[in-house]
Amino acid sequence: MHEHPTVLITGAAHRIGATTARVLHAAGMNIVIHYRGSRAAAEALQAELEGRRPASVALVQADLHDTDLLPALVEQAAEAWGRLDVLINNASSFYATPMGKVTEAEWDDLLGSNLKAPFFLAQAAAPFLRAAGGCIVNIVDIHAERPLREFPVYSIAKAGLVMLTKALAAELGPEVRVNGVAPGAILWPEHLDEAGRKKIVSRTFLKRQGTPEDIAGAIRYFIQDAHYVTGQILAVDGGRSLNS
Repeated sequence: MHEHPTVLITGAAHRIGATTARVLHAAGMNIVIHYRGSRAAAEALQAELEGRRPASVALVQADLHDTDLLPALVEQAAEAWGRLDVLINNASSFYATPMGKVTEAEWDDLLGSNLKAPFFLAQAAAPFLRAAGGCIVNIVDIHAERPLREFPVYSIAKAGLVMLTKALAAELGPEVRVNGVAPGAILWPEHLDEAGRKKIVSRTFLKRQGTPEDIAGAIRYFIQDAHYVTGQILAVDGGRSLNS
């Protein structure tokens, strides 16, 4: 791979996306931070990282629901350093959709951000990734395999992203590897109280919460070291998904 591979991370201004940008930047990669509305946070992260290595971070803005804009977003990312080595589909919507109250707008939003946008971004990025011998990493969820109660639409969307990962591995090989990382208890959703958090942690084998750095490390592995791995989902969940 190139000395400073170019990595496009969607939804990279906050949370796991921002931590991933920091970890991959520290590993020598040039980062393209995609954001939708969080311009100030994206610019602050760019300034932070470029303070360590000048001219190493670019910003792109887009609403990923606007499918027609996605090819231009990818082209913008590739133009920053004349190449695109990695696409990380991190941007995601996450909220409850209790049965009986689900709207079509919620369905379109959750499947749009978690499944449709990753597919059309991958399609647009494929020529650049093939030329670079690059890879795609999708941020999935352990609830793609085991549905989260009251989150059926989100769970369905992430299950689709698992199949997207496997299907794209078949379609884009041998030049492009496609894998996924499935986080467990990393960052807590706003609705979860202390008792709910303790219950989830108790169901992990490691008896502790993970960190965004754990996810970023798995992503870095897929980019740098997993040369003979494609179509795989790596659960980074402390064993939670094995504990029925």
